[in-house]
Order: sequence, then C-alpha cells, then structure tokens
Amino acid sequence: MKRKILIGLALVFVVIQFIRIDKTNPEDKPGSRDILAFYPDSDTIGHLLKVACYDCHSNHTNYPWYSNIAPVSWWLQEHIEDGRKHLNFSDWSEYPDRKANHKLEECIEMVQEGEMPLTSYTIAHGEARLNEEDKARLIRWFKRHMSTHARETEDHD
Repeated sequence: MKRKILIGLALVFVVIQFIRIDKTNPEDKPGSRDILAFYPDSDTIGHLLKVACYDCHSNHTNYPWYSNIAPVSWWLQEHIEDGRKHLNFSDWSEYPDRKANHKLEECIEMVQEGEMPLTSYTIAHGEARLNEEDKARLIRWFKRHMSTHARETEDHD
C-alpha cells in the first residue's frame, strides 16, 4: 500500500513538472524610468537594490534554477507577481509624487523592521542579506528621495 502511494506521488510530481510558469519579464513601458535612472546614485545603492529587491520588485527578475521545479515555481511566481503589484522599481516614474513618497516610506519601514528582503529569499540568495550598514545606507537613500518627493508634492499643491 505504501509503495502504491509513493509511486502515485512520484507520478503526480512528474506530471506537474509539465505545468510551467511564464518567466518572461514584462517589457519596460515606453517613457517609464527605473528608480535608479530617476535617482542616479552610487553603484553601492544600485547593487544593494538589485541583489536584495529587483528579483521581486522590478521587471528584471533573474529566475534561479529552482524556478523550474513545480510546485516551488508556482509559489515563486506568485511572490514575484505580488511583489511587482505592490512596488515595481522599473515603473518608478509612473508613480505620482504622493504615491512615490508613500512607497519610499514603506521601503524604509520594511528595511528597518527586517521584513524585506524576505527570509525565504535570503536563504537561497545569501548576497541579498542586508547587514546593518547596508540597511542604514538604503534607509538614508530612501529618506533623501522621500524628502525630494515631499518638496515636489508641496510645490504642486
């Protein structure tokens, strides 16, 4: 009986491998600019954002080898879609000033509280682990640009 169950589970596992996720990254929209183009800064900030944030929060996801294995691939795709829905650094210039300011505020909060990058992500991507210096550097950068948006918002009111 146990053998039949194991064979059945193995067959299900093999069959679900044929249900593939779409790994096509969205094209950047004409005229939209990435946050790093919008706020040019040091290579350090760009590197931190790219290794800790961009796989889920941009149109430039690098899919790892395990994205080929269902059901992990399905879970991964759901995280990426959800991440892009909440914040997409590739579409930064499309955010109105108030929304951009709010997104920066949320970035600060998530980094300060250690909620981002997700632990499940940093387990597989050690380079995405932010030490205290990296966190402080990102927070200062977000704050600097948040205050820029606050000034722009006041100018438009």
